[in-house]
Amino acid sequence: MRVLSRLISSIGLGVLLMFGQVIHAAVTHEASATPVSIFRTTASAESALALESNMLYDEMSLGEKGLAKKAFEYAYRGYKNLLNLRLISRQNIISVIDFSQSSKNKRLYIVDIENKEILMNTFVAHGRNSGKEFATSFSNSMSSLKSSLGFYVTRDTYFGEHGLSLRIDGLEKGINDNAEKRAVVIHGADYLGDNYLSGNPFSGRSWGCPAVPSQQSSQIINMIKDGTVMFIYHPSQQYLSKSRILNG
Repeated sequence: MRVLSRLISSIGLGVLLMFGQVIHAAVTHEASATPVSIFRTTASAESALALESNMLYDEMSLGEKGLAKKAFEYAYRGYKNLLNLRLISRQNIISVIDFSQSSKNKRLYIVDIENKEILMNTFVAHGRNSGKEFATSFSNSMSSLKSSLGFYVTRDTYFGEHGLSLRIDGLEKGINDNAEKRAVVIHGADYLGDNYLSGNPFSGRSWGCPAVPSQQSSQIINMIKDGTVMFIYHPSQQYLSKSRILNG
């Protein structure tokens, strides 16, 4: 009986040691992997996000409004990553600017993904040196008068030379993080809208700001201020391959 008892005890101790080693290995792996995978998602997670974004895209009929499916897919992926990092204080609202479109189009989309509705679809300007009718060149440099692509988070409002304006922070180093230094903000402008386009071949251009029509600027600013995400899209591989928010 003593021999049997010792045998059972030895087996039990061995199992406990093996279980402890498994737990230790799992904890060690998790601790070492966390800093590397801040933005990184698995292939299955990316597929799930793509499915979610495609369902929302279809339910809100964003394609019928002209928004590129890839633009919304990237916007949604980045939104989810920023949400996980707690960089967004106001959830469920995403603003997408689709610079793959002509400036004659209503290429700003503000969507409520919780209620699955488009809150606003209107005109938005690109920078003077980014292009004429189409934006094709982008910069983060001072005095470039160009738009910057990527993810932003909205901040507080102020009254300036364009009236009520909204500060935005560029979240991508080397891509748009000079937004504050460049005074890139959301403000109203008279060179946008149907009236302007009735006498001009395309919308007017800003000094790099995503300006919106004056008649709608207050409504837009109050709708998205204080911590919502904004994504400026263009199918530029230079940006899409470089963005850490999208690629890790």
